[in-house]
Amino acid sequence: MDDAHDTPPQTLLITLTGKDRPGVTSSVFETLARSGVEVIDIEQIVLRRRLVLGVLVSAPRDWKRLRDAIERTAADLDMTVDVDRGSGDNRAPREGRSHVTIIGSPLKASAFAAVAGRIADSGANIDRIERMARYPVTAIDLHVSGADPERLRTALTLEALQQGVDIAVQPVTLLRRGMRLVVLDVDSTLIRGEVIEMLAAHAGVEEEVSRITAAAMRGELDFEESLRTRVALLAGLEESALDTVYDAIVVTPGARTMVRTLRRLGYRFAIVSGGFSQITDRLAEDLQIHYSRANELEIVDGRLTGRILGKVVDRAGKATALRDFAAEVGVPEAAVIAIGDGANDLDMLNAAGLGIAYNAKPIVQDAADTSVNVPYLDAVLYLLGISREEIEDADAEAGFVTPSPPL
Repeated sequence: MDDAHDTPPQTLLITLTGKDRPGVTSSVFETLARSGVEVIDIEQIVLRRRLVLGVLVSAPRDWKRLRDAIERTAADLDMTVDVDRGSGDNRAPREGRSHVTIIGSPLKASAFAAVAGRIADSGANIDRIERMARYPVTAIDLHVSGADPERLRTALTLEALQQGVDIAVQPVTLLRRGMRLVVLDVDSTLIRGEVIEMLAAHAGVEEEVSRITAAAMRGELDFEESLRTRVALLAGLEESALDTVYDAIVVTPGARTMVRTLRRLGYRFAIVSGGFSQITDRLAEDLQIHYSRANELEIVDGRLTGRILGKVVDRAGKATALRDFAAEVGVPEAAVIAIGDGANDLDMLNAAGLGIAYNAKPIVQDAADTSVNVPYLDAVLYLLGISREEIEDADAEAGFVTPSPPL
């Protein structure tokens, strides 16, 4: 096509692809510098040693001369280049900007295609794509503009269920970069299993307690009533069983990494549990968690009485604790991240700026802002824009050894 009569472009998008090696970027910019152009936007990625460099620049008066110079530079580098003419800058719409984080194990191309399709259907545009992790899960962060975040969340929640992936939609705000408070449920969230069921096993009433616990977590029973009923079944159990149970606790994979990483960034942590302070206070100390609130078992003469001291930390009590801790830390509720799995966590999740249902019951997943269903609690870090590489680099600097991903 003869471009002699075309309208002069306002911008040039230069896209260079080929084998990565030192000096590629500097060579391209030396060529651009000789034309005196303004750099409007730039993006560079390397995948399996293949480089893709995109540079949006203002078009000089003799833009064809610059095009020819860039093509010669690319040829010298044994790379391919495209120079596309355009008008205007590259600013995304200010309205409806979101971070859409996709987590899959694995993340299939069909699932990503479906998510991208729903984003397009909503009238939004994907402005940028970043990989957050490739092991042990794949996590991708999309910068999306042009759609209301709440409407986008609704559409993508349905797609996530169909595709078997986790999707979080968060509006772009400064909160993602600021110090925040993380409030966690304990049983089946911070740790695997339910402490009361472990105690019940020592008392010989595990089956009955497990049945009541399951119904309460599904929201079928009043939590306080169910808790008092279960604790009554523990009457007479020796206090030493608490030590035995604590020693048997398995912390959820990734929990220590999540706490360690976010503490480096100044985050504060709290655990709020419908369980027992005799366990949670020790757990908070072990994991270096700042605040803890739970129920206190009454113990007389070295045995559990089957009663609870003070007011029960129930569904409403968890939300109250969240607000109390936020006030003590000095952050708004919008800066709080709450993570839980059961029906008694619902008020707490709703009170937080970001409520995360972690391997949760269906009633909780339906109500939460987002769900994480992979067995690694540190996947929450990807929702905050923290990559696996950044986590591992920080750990390595501090002397922690992390396992190598498979090739």
